[in-house]
Amino acid sequence: MRVLLVEDNAPLREALAKRLRSDGFAVDETGEGKEGLWLALENPYSLVILDLTLPEIDGLDLLSQLRNAKRNVPVLITTARDSIPDRIKGLDTGADDYLIKPFALDEFMARVRAQVRRANDKSDSVIRIADLEVDTKARVANRGGKALDLTAKEFCLLELLSLRSGQIVSRADIWEQLYDFADEADSNVIDVFINRLRKKSESEGAPRLIQTRRGLGYVLLDPGN
Repeated sequence: MRVLLVEDNAPLREALAKRLRSDGFAVDETGEGKEGLWLALENPYSLVILDLTLPEIDGLDLLSQLRNAKRNVPVLITTARDSIPDRIKGLDTGADDYLIKPFALDEFMARVRAQVRRANDKSDSVIRIADLEVDTKARVANRGGKALDLTAKEFCLLELLSLRSGQIVSRADIWEQLYDFADEADSNVIDVFINRLRKKSESEGAPRLIQTRRGLGYVLLDPGN
């Protein structure tokens, strides 16, 4: 999943970006409101993490402009403004969640995962397709009760396909959700990751769950349906 982190406190921004990337998220980051607005309008993010006190454009102004442009990406506000009127104003402007600084990184990640699930109409942290289970909270997956040994990026790809199970996910969409501006990946990297996921999830003759739709992309399906 690709997220946008707009935070003007450099040490905090670096800490949040590091934690997000360690969990397999692709992260675009900036400390400026104007650049944050441009990034949010130009890219298909799964989530925008937004500080309110920003140079050039205030966070609430950024959020207002984003919603006026009909961008429905989930927005998680992270701010030290903890008064009830501030929270109400943030939510009324279009935020989906509001997290008060200082906060624990574990709570931050829980809020991030919850917003990603909600955006994909998934209420449960465990997604089940046939005998495959993907735990978006624990960041683990198993098939037929056997744990899959996945890298962070492999899990992120499986999570993306699981959140959109039954839907075709294009190669372009996979690329946009798995990689940020800082990544320089080979053009065939998507094929490599799909092949790795298939090998790890289809051992011992298990039916194929990840189907190729030639010219369109990939879809994760229950072969029994």
